[in-house]
Amino acid sequence: MIRRLLGTSEAGLVLIILALGVILTFFGGSHADIRTGHQVSNFLNPDTLLEIATNSSFFAIMAVGMTAVIVSGGIDLSIGSIYALCGVSMALILRVLKNGNAPPLELIAVAIVVCVGIGLVCGFINGAAIRALDVHPFIITLGTLWVFRGIAFVISKAESILLPQPVVDFAKAGLGLSNGLHPVPLIAMVLAAVAGSIFLTKTAPGRRVFAVGGNLEASRYAGLPINRVLIGVYVLTGLGGGVAAFLGNAYYGSASCGDATGYELYVIASAVVGGASLSGGRGSALGAVLGAVLIQMIQESIQILHLDTNYEQIIVGLAIVIAVVLDRVGARMRAKRLLAARTDA
Repeated sequence: MIRRLLGTSEAGLVLIILALGVILTFFGGSHADIRTGHQVSNFLNPDTLLEIATNSSFFAIMAVGMTAVIVSGGIDLSIGSIYALCGVSMALILRVLKNGNAPPLELIAVAIVVCVGIGLVCGFINGAAIRALDVHPFIITLGTLWVFRGIAFVISKAESILLPQPVVDFAKAGLGLSNGLHPVPLIAMVLAAVAGSIFLTKTAPGRRVFAVGGNLEASRYAGLPINRVLIGVYVLTGLGGGVAAFLGNAYYGSASCGDATGYELYVIASAVVGGASLSGGRGSALGAVLGAVLIQMIQESIQILHLDTNYEQIIVGLAIVIAVVLDRVGARMRAKRLLAARTDA
């Protein structure tokens, strides 16, 4: 049992994250705490740890939905644009409601509904277009990447729109923690990981996603609802984009059409580093979240170790390449073990 757990990609990611944490703790230096005056580690302190968790949470939430898409054998390049469209739509509607003196709870509720609703619609458009036109997901989502961000640009007139303070206060609620710590994004990331894991591993629709991604033709002959499964995973990705847009824009207090530019690369990278196979049929929500945390730790380590920030993209890119190579090596090893087991039988 223990050997099986240690052999999972999630366990390997946890070990890598812990090893990187140890390196940053011992070699990252220290600074004087402005509140107490005591020397604290540049890495191992509540502020830095929560900052890493917060920054990775927005990618991680979207990576959970992206993992479902990748497991099904697809890809979604429009996730960053979905984030931007959800954010500016929310901000524009809230600006109208704020001028009408809407109560705080109504503002928060409307913000969540708008972001989630638009995210779901964008995801459905992606999935339905892919199935109706029978075009590769890369092409469709590359097109909607421009369409969704273009709509965000037009409706916002390229303005940065401030969000009402009650919405910001919700995302930055301290929940009883001291020293200005804001755990709401972290809690949302954990809930997304749990919900994604339950969906993919404990429900019939989740198992169908693995079946379709593992062997589309066999799934079709088995009578699985292919269209429903493949449209559904893009709806999930849109949901993740909407939730992340609400939390991210509310946390930082504003929204613009340029938000989340390039996020699709980090989201896909989080899923891939987390063990999702680009050929489909394999991946996990927990792995995607751990992948997002690891990538954020790599970015943070560049600053803590006072390395040249120009190397950040190189390091993250190498991490993705290494993850894909390890995935292919692991696939070959599993195929050899399966062939050997059949031969012995």
